[in-house]
Amino acid sequence: MLVKIIEENPFVTDQELTRQLKVSIQTIRLDRMELAIPELRERLKMMAERSYDQVRSLPLHEVIGDIVDLQLDRSGISIFEIRPEHVFSRTKIARGHHIFAQANSLAVAVINEEIALTASADIRFIRSVHLEEKCIAKAYVRSISGQKGKAKVEVFSYVGEEMVFQGNFIIYRTKNESNIEGGNEE
Repeated sequence: MLVKIIEENPFVTDQELTRQLKVSIQTIRLDRMELAIPELRERLKMMAERSYDQVRSLPLHEVIGDIVDLQLDRSGISIFEIRPEHVFSRTKIARGHHIFAQANSLAVAVINEEIALTASADIRFIRSVHLEEKCIAKAYVRSISGQKGKAKVEVFSYVGEEMVFQGNFIIYRTKNESNIEGGNEE
């Protein structure tokens, strides 16, 4: 069962596995070692090292979160771990602009252009994200009929299996910067 769960969701944490399988964290770790299944960080590194498309629309260091899968003009996945600098000190709840920034930068990164700019965003925060939680953002590029030079990108962010954020982004996609009005490069 452990192998099947990890194959279906390589982003699953040991803590989430303990809840799903109703066993101790030590059992999960020992079973993973016995089955030669690396811990989450190693699985993420392995995924990132695979031959995925390269981000063209902005420098990789400007993407918020770690891109672990990218298929330009189709889809992308990034992971963002909530650290103390991302939360309100009193409540340990993540500041919304960090969750938005992850989704927005992924929406721009998934576009196969040298220049891609956010034209608009319709967003919804579904639940608070807390310190040490991992946000997994998944972006999907949709075309807009009759709107040459624009793409719709849907982004869904999850903590575990629970959706925490949803965004619909309209992204300008053009190589000619002078044709872009009102967009903000992200």
